[in-house]
Amino acid sequence: MNIIELYKTTRNRTEAICNPLNTEDYVPQPSEFASPPKWHLAHTSWFFEEMILKKNLSGYRKFNPYFSFLFNSYYNTIGERTERINRGLITRPSVEEVYQYRQHVDSHIEILFKQKVNKKIEDLIILGINHEQQHQELLLTDLKYLLAQNPIYPVYKKKYSLVKDENLEHGFVQISEGIYEIGTNSESFHFDNEEGVHKVYLTNFEISKALVTNGEFIEFIENNGYENFNFWLDEGWSWVNENEIRSPLYWKKIEDEWFHFTLAGLQRINIDEIACHISFYEANAYATWKGMRLPTEFEWEIAAEKLNWGKRWEWTNSSYLAYPGFKIATGAVGEYNGKFMINQMVLRGGSTSTAKGHSRKTYRNFFHPQYQWQFTGIRLVK
Repeated sequence: MNIIELYKTTRNRTEAICNPLNTEDYVPQPSEFASPPKWHLAHTSWFFEEMILKKNLSGYRKFNPYFSFLFNSYYNTIGERTERINRGLITRPSVEEVYQYRQHVDSHIEILFKQKVNKKIEDLIILGINHEQQHQELLLTDLKYLLAQNPIYPVYKKKYSLVKDENLEHGFVQISEGIYEIGTNSESFHFDNEEGVHKVYLTNFEISKALVTNGEFIEFIENNGYENFNFWLDEGWSWVNENEIRSPLYWKKIEDEWFHFTLAGLQRINIDEIACHISFYEANAYATWKGMRLPTEFEWEIAAEKLNWGKRWEWTNSSYLAYPGFKIATGAVGEYNGKFMINQMVLRGGSTSTAKGHSRKTYRNFFHPQYQWQFTGIRLVK
């Protein structure tokens, strides 16, 4: 697939995700961490307009001058922006106008492609495609969080739960101690935080072929896992008690039976399916309860070729930090990864909501340890 076909496929998938929505679903913002669908649609278009069209297409005129402010996310280099918590207050422009904005951007990207596009522009377009693929996943997770706030548990799409996967393998993989190479210098697309190929020393370890299942996590709950401070990091224990957390996100006990909210509505929990929507704090507590631990991101990367992964983002025990030699790029693109290297944990793999072909074994996802709303799970290490 060439770059323009990949661009069109990516843009079409974003809109396909929104096809089942009612107009009323596009606007609400139930939490600061979850953005409205309308904002995702506009922001991903804003990226192509601000980063590419404005600077590289002669005579390009903005669709709407206010959009630079309304749909900027965190790029200080570009200018002022609306506060993140207020994205759900942007009732105007309308959903219809945001779709017109997407068409405007797409038509001008096509015009740009008809001209001579150099490698620098191609690289920015590929970055924009990967940026939109990231937002496709956020769109699904944010949408699920939004619908879950509705007491009637609305169905986004029948038979589309995204959490029905079961493990294909069991047991443990043994990895011998040694010096291993981490990171990538591949010419294929990757983010700058994956660069800086370097060596790490690992001791012997065994890593599970399977992710923790719902049934296994229920055992932790029934063993008073959420009530015993001995299993929890201090910050995690505070988080559990301050927020009265007693189960993974979307779980609900009805007449002594566990249910969970999915994109296909409220469903009984299948104990054989892989557990999902678990914070780092919960993952670490579960591992401690089992007498094991989470892998470091380096252990995960070395073991990846021997594992079946991609159903859940897998928490690692590694803080999100720079690799040796990492430098923040100049301009707005430099704000993409480097400035978030504080108070966040690395996740590896991918999930059922990740765009096809988007992830790879060197990919470094990252979130704050208290977040549950992504499609996150647990892999254990002895």
